[in-house]
Parts: sequence; structure tokens; C-alpha cells
Amino acid sequence: MSGARWVVFAYHTFGARALQGLLARGENIAAVVTHADDPAEGDWFESVADMARSAGIPVLAPPSPGLAEVAATLGPLEADLFLSVWYRRLLGPDLLRLPRIAALNLHGSLLPAYRGRAPVNWVLVNGERRTGVTLHHMIAEADAGDIVAQVSIEIGPEDTALTLYQRVVKEGVDLFLEWYPAVLAGTAPRIPQDPARVSRWPRRVPEDGRVEWGWPAERIANMIRAVTHPYPGAFVADGPRRLFLWAGSEVRGFAGPLPGTAPGTLLDVRRGEGIVVMAGKRALLVRRVQEAGGQEEPADEWARRRGLAPGAALDAAPGKEPRA
Repeated sequence: MSGARWVVFAYHTFGARALQGLLARGENIAAVVTHADDPAEGDWFESVADMARSAGIPVLAPPSPGLAEVAATLGPLEADLFLSVWYRRLLGPDLLRLPRIAALNLHGSLLPAYRGRAPVNWVLVNGERRTGVTLHHMIAEADAGDIVAQVSIEIGPEDTALTLYQRVVKEGVDLFLEWYPAVLAGTAPRIPQDPARVSRWPRRVPEDGRVEWGWPAERIANMIRAVTHPYPGAFVADGPRRLFLWAGSEVRGFAGPLPGTAPGTLLDVRRGEGIVVMAGKRALLVRRVQEAGGQEEPADEWARRRGLAPGAALDAAPGKEPRA
């Protein structure tokens, strides 16, 4: 126990695990600010609100932390530190000036790269081989404050957004628990971010999962793993509807008819494996699919049910290019 007084802004499993770490150390948490749990987001992540209430901590879930009543409520608590973990709103100057020692944030990337929302998904969309977690001071600009410490995480070829997120949570909480005592003691480093290395990425919406068969197979595979379960999923046009692609990978060394074959052409139906589809460059093995309104199923069973054979043209109706 440090004797410090905390206010924690947190959401999702990452926020819950950081809160749990502070509670396990006996830290004095004066209040928790979170988002109202939304059933539309599913039930796959832990509830910060439930954890805080179980520990007897006052919980606030305002639509915006910028409301005057939020600062009016938190000011009298005389917090030493603010901690933000996966909280989705910026804290304004009125809040950032309240903590006596520091306002810290845990961000799921190696800042200054991938500032902004959904960094775990974006690094997979973009085919990155490495990401990480950064503990940094908060300022009015998002994810731009001085860095306290970072940890690097290698991205494996089979990683999905869920498996990567789980490692980000584990490594991030460990990083925070290791370094916050030095922040309290005034001995932690403060490393300014390099403006030449900044990249910013927006929040993602389900429509951003649209892919085109004309993209390179690697790019399609990256999109699939970036938004597969429990996220909304990647999809292609299936006539006027959507066909969701839940699992897939690039096929290397495929001996089928690649030169001159149109993207979206079914090249092979592999029993127990899936379907091989021609992409804009190389071929893609799609393992699991789901028709809009239907049930998820193995892609080879879907093809046989639809009466599709090698040479069939899967619907390649144009759609918008994602922000990648």
C-alpha cells in the first residue's frame, strides 16, 4: 500500500484488471469513473462497474467526463493520482489539474505510433509484426504525454485481435504495477514523444470490416484476424447481402490456376479445411464463414450447400475502401 489516493477512469477487461491490481495492493481508490455497460457490445469482457461496486467504491458513469458535475464531484476527493485504462473519453484541463502527483494512462501501442482508438485492431489490419503497451502522462492532446515506460509485444502470424488483446492486458497491467511506485516517488522517467514518429488512427465501426476479393490475400487475412470474434467480423458482398469471413489465411505455393484468374474465383474446395479463393495477389484459404442472418459454418460445407465448384465466381460487388 502506497498511501496514495486514486481516482480510476477505466473500462473493459483491461480497466478491470488494472483496478484489480490496485485493490490487491490495498491502494485507496476514492472513485471509479467508467462507461455504462452496453449489452450490444456483448458479454465477453469484464465489468469495471461491477468490480468497483463489489469493492464498495463509488462509481460514476457520466456520458462525458467534461461535465461540470464530474469535476465538482472528483475535486473534493483530493486524489494523488488519476489512472485511465481503456476509458473512451478525453479528460479535459479541469480534470487533469486535479491530481496532486500525476494523471497516467495505459495505452495499447508503442507510442507515439498508433495514437487513438482501437490500436489492437489497427496493428493487425496493417500487418504489423510488433506492438506493445505504453504508460504515459496525460495531457489535453490524446495519447501525447510524456512516456514513463513501455513494453514490446511480438505479433504472431496466428494472433487475432482477441489473443493480442489478452496479452496487451497482461503485459500492460504488469507494466503499470511495476512503474507506478516510481511515479509516486518522483523517480520515474518522463520521456517526451518524438513528433516525427506519430501516427493517429480513428475509432472503428462494423462497416470498416468490408473487404474486397481484389485485395492481396495477405491484406484480406489481416483484416479477418483483426475483427474476428468477438468483434463484428470481416465481410464481402454476397449478392445484396453480406458473407462474413471468420477465419482465413494466405495460401503460399498454391498450384492452381493463378495467372489471369479473376479475383473472387473459387479455386478449390478442401474438405475439412475450407475454400481457396483467388485474391488480387495470391490465394486465400477461407476456413469459416457465415451468411447474413445465418449460422457460422465451415467454408467448405457452405460451398457444397450452395452448389459451388472450382471456377465459380464469388460475388465481388464493389464496396468502400476501409481506412487502412
